[in-house]
Amino acid sequence: MKLLSVVLLLLPLSLCLARVVDDFTVSCPQFFATPYHVVSPPTGFTGTQYKQICQTRNDQAEFATLYDTTYRIPVYSAYRFTGLMKCKRRMGNWYIEAQLENGTLGPNMATESAVRNIVNQAENGDYKYSGYDRGHLAPVFHATSQNCADATFTLTNAAPQAAMFNRNTWMRTEKSMNDILTKSCLNVGLSAFVVTGVVPGTGTLKNEGRVRIPSHFWMAFCCLDNNNISKHSGAYIGENINNAKVDNLERQVLENRLYNLYGRTVTLFGGRC
Repeated sequence: MKLLSVVLLLLPLSLCLARVVDDFTVSCPQFFATPYHVVSPPTGFTGTQYKQICQTRNDQAEFATLYDTTYRIPVYSAYRFTGLMKCKRRMGNWYIEAQLENGTLGPNMATESAVRNIVNQAENGDYKYSGYDRGHLAPVFHATSQNCADATFTLTNAAPQAAMFNRNTWMRTEKSMNDILTKSCLNVGLSAFVVTGVVPGTGTLKNEGRVRIPSHFWMAFCCLDNNNISKHSGAYIGENINNAKVDNLERQVLENRLYNLYGRTVTLFGGRC
């Protein structure tokens, strides 16, 4: 009985230390909406190139990312929004996910110097002089702590984003969604969950064939009551070009747009929000 108690006490910690994992719903389910009590990561992405990452810094899982090791960009990042915190932006080079290159390395995101050869993900040099920003998926603006804010500065949470789209239109969209999530969800006792993703385009950074440039960025949110019933949801999508406008959509409409862009069915929040 004592042994069982020790195992149960250690289990949550071991899950938090997992980085590249086999199943989000087991290793870091806390970042995904649970409509009708079902943990619901986006579906529609299958293949060995897709790696599930419980993004971990200082032994603390902060959000989740599905990463495409062929295109070297994230497919999506998912997180729970609990309100704005006063966090500082991390300066300098971004982190990488060491376990994408060597599964025996530790669970925390690392600097590039920790890995001898970076093959399966982007590195900081890919973005240098490319004309594109390292565009956050899980935004630093929505981070729940300073550690979480720092954790968003990993290249597995970034995709090439047109500079003016990133710094103007998309930033305003993130702030607009914050207002909605705060006023229409958190302030009335709902739990808020967000998924942000990209649609791969056809070009690559500096035409080097390594890091694919997305054609679109998208976001969706789902707010649940204490019974895990959806009470509010919404979505956004914008083309990844300077000064592009962002469309405000219902979740089902975004799924239809994504079907046309990806060429396959993509389901968000299990289709229940």
